[in-house]
Amino acid sequence: MKPMKDTIESRVQKAIQELRPNLQADGGDIELLGVEKGVVKVKLKGACAGCPMSSMTIQWGVERFLKKKIPEVVKVEAVQ
Repeated sequence: MKPMKDTIESRVQKAIQELRPNLQADGGDIELLGVEKGVVKVKLKGACAGCPMSSMTIQWGVERFLKKKIPEVVKVEAVQ
């Protein structure tokens, strides 16, 4: 029996687990809601949820990190 190939969603989930300690250190957190056609939907929690810098965290932190690790990622969107 051949091992199943990792899906993009499972690879994104693993990458987000690597990012979580950084966000948790600032009192925040991130939750993966899903991946559709290369668009990753996440929800920021805790201190990150109301932070005025959260859009920069998503764009320059999360999106950049995920695109570097997973070429199929096109964009990261924060969902309220």
